[in-house]
Amino acid sequence: MRSSDRQQTLFQLRGTPPLGSAVSLSLQHLVAMIVGCVTPPIIIAGAIGLSQGDQVLLIQASLVMSAVCTLIQLYPVNRYFGSGLPVIMGVSFAYVPSMQAIASTGGGVGAVAGAMIVGGIVAIVVGVFVKKIRLLFPPVITGTVVFTIGLSLYPTAINYMAGGTANTYQLVVETRGQTEALVYGSWQNWLVAVLTLVIVMLLNNHGRGICKLASILIGMLCGYVISMFFGMVSFAEVGPAAWFSLPRVMHFGVSFDPPSCVAIGLLFAINSIQAIGDFTATTVGGLDRDPTDQELQGGIIAYGFSNILTAFFGGLPTATYSQNVGIVTTNKVVNRVVFAMTGGFLLLAGLSPKFAAVLTTIPQCVLGGATITVFSTIAMTGMKLIASQSLTARNTTIVGLSAALGVGVSQASGALGQFPEGFTIIFGKSPVVIATLMAVLLNLILPKEKTERD
Repeated sequence: MRSSDRQQTLFQLRGTPPLGSAVSLSLQHLVAMIVGCVTPPIIIAGAIGLSQGDQVLLIQASLVMSAVCTLIQLYPVNRYFGSGLPVIMGVSFAYVPSMQAIASTGGGVGAVAGAMIVGGIVAIVVGVFVKKIRLLFPPVITGTVVFTIGLSLYPTAINYMAGGTANTYQLVVETRGQTEALVYGSWQNWLVAVLTLVIVMLLNNHGRGICKLASILIGMLCGYVISMFFGMVSFAEVGPAAWFSLPRVMHFGVSFDPPSCVAIGLLFAINSIQAIGDFTATTVGGLDRDPTDQELQGGIIAYGFSNILTAFFGGLPTATYSQNVGIVTTNKVVNRVVFAMTGGFLLLAGLSPKFAAVLTTIPQCVLGGATITVFSTIAMTGMKLIASQSLTARNTTIVGLSAALGVGVSQASGALGQFPEGFTIIFGKSPVVIATLMAVLLNLILPKEKTERD
């Protein structure tokens, strides 16, 4: 095959593209999603209070299972299992607020795993009945949910920028012969966080090529180097970490806490519908067609099953990554080999505890400075979905009231203090659950305006 013909295979689902082009394009996808994939495990490990060793295992499992979930989507086992579309799966920020709520009540990774199994079953059911169920989730509903998720993550970013809630670095900084502890809210934490944020913003708005694409990664690397001068980084735990190790099955165990299962299960239903948007954007942007019913059904069923599998290996919930969908719609490269290579790189990174141990040394203020832009993007993505519909009085009521109740109840400490603990875990800890239920309910009961009926 001529080199020009092989180059053309990059724009086809099947075929063997040139090795050099495939590797460079796969690394482009890896750079776009790697930070988003490892940050949720780091946040949840801190919220639960995992030991350094368990933090490494959680990051490792999340990377490995993200690779496995990606490969399952790329190469369907049969017509009902896998989409066969060029998508990347990774640990999703959408679940972070609910997982933090589980952590705040003493639930560990085992409780998250049990909820994931239930959520995976919910996703499979959604996949089977996707044609009928998707009617309950128009863009105004999914947009409200995504917008609320972004809003609910802002306090996490601010706490991390300040150094991590109630966090005091074990390291100390020498100042004129005296030692000064870097406590939560110290000026050093804020300086490093703000510098990281400024670098990310400059690259994202004025960078080109790889500098723009990898703005968050480069910003974190710069912030990491700056934090070293303040004594925030310790490699004490990196040395003993092995170079190669397989994830451990059932290391964190599995436990089924009904309130946690309800909260996470609802998010799986929402993310299943959200996946339809990513699948559609991929096919429309990269293949100039809409996804088939079989692709949608197989993709959502595989999404549910792969998350059940992930739960047993101690990973966190995965979902389609919209930033990688954005790359597809930009460069039109859809060859599955490119995406399989990205999965392969993820797999290699996850099989190295040494790599995962290095990630645990990233100071929380660096994470906060870099991820606050991610969280703002999530919120604005929700706003775009909402704005894609006519902002009628009905739609603004749905969005405004749902977000107000969801965020308001979760932020008002003790607002549900007299309710049973299980009820509080479901409705009082994460704003996403109330916002979702209210949006669906209001969409069903509020009469549609004439233009919408037409």
